[in-house]
Amino acid sequence: MIRHCVFIRYRPTISSAEKASIHADITALMPKIEGMLAVHIGANVSPETGMDKGFADGFIVDFADAAARDRYLVDEGHQAAGSRIVAAAGGVDGVFVYDLEIAG
Repeated sequence: MIRHCVFIRYRPTISSAEKASIHADITALMPKIEGMLAVHIGANVSPETGMDKGFADGFIVDFADAAARDRYLVDEGHQAAGSRIVAAAGGVDGVFVYDLEIAG
């Protein structure tokens, strides 16, 4: 399994409604992409103040395998949502992506 983690440092001007709309775009991909197993979205709730380096929002997508993750990456819906995320974060410096392989 691949756990695709995306952490976002949204610009301060981005509303909660805009964040929710972007997150809905990610969730909407689930029935369209074979092997996309789960989507978890939310704000950072860690008590470790400052450790998030400002990446206070994010989501995690679980994929059955790397092939499913790769289908997601090239999907036009993902690319559109990704463009929205980058714009809302003020550029790629406001987005941190980390993929973790989970042994079965």
